[in-house]
Amino acid sequence: MNSFDLLSALKKAGYLSESAPRLWWPNAGSFEVLISAILTQQTKWSNVELSLANLKKHSLLSLEDLADTDEYLLQTLIQPSGFARQKSSRLIALSRNIIEDFGSFEALQQSVEREWLLAQKGLGRESADAILCYACLKPVMVQDSYTARLLAHYGYEFESYEQMQEWFYDGVLSEWDRVLELYGQDIDEHTVWARFHGKIVEFCKQNINKNTIIKDILEIS
Repeated sequence: MNSFDLLSALKKAGYLSESAPRLWWPNAGSFEVLISAILTQQTKWSNVELSLANLKKHSLLSLEDLADTDEYLLQTLIQPSGFARQKSSRLIALSRNIIEDFGSFEALQQSVEREWLLAQKGLGRESADAILCYACLKPVMVQDSYTARLLAHYGYEFESYEQMQEWFYDGVLSEWDRVLELYGQDIDEHTVWARFHGKIVEFCKQNINKNTIIKDILEIS
């Protein structure tokens, strides 16, 4: 099995759901994704949605407004996502650093490097890659605990995040003609990675029980 085989099996099994956004993450390409990439750490997405709704009510989903907000107010609004003090301080600091180093969210989207994101407090490799893929619309495959658990189910263990990520790149890019055939249309690399990650998350949420895959719908050995 390579990563193309996994992509093909997930797609043929019906992941993503029809109701999912095309790029899976809600409002991809917006500053809201950057906010939610931090809020979703160590919590459920349903809690993030509550926090985002609070921020929207207070018009705090833009870079400039978030950078200037009162930290105590922000803590209150994002309380549903947990770790409110820590996350509020990191969101404000990140917003101010973006303004200082790039001037605008649009400029960040165009020119940010992964190393800059990793240098920001509170951003690990998964969060940085989520921002690159879903906020900046770059061709990056996000790795997370679901990905690791799914691959471990099929006997794949990796020494590092980057090694697992390379496994995905190698399999899909070496079979790019088959990827285009699979989708039956022209599809860009970024969309493939965005949807591939979403397929894995949707599958694992439905088929993992106590860290064990309970339904081997992929039929891959």
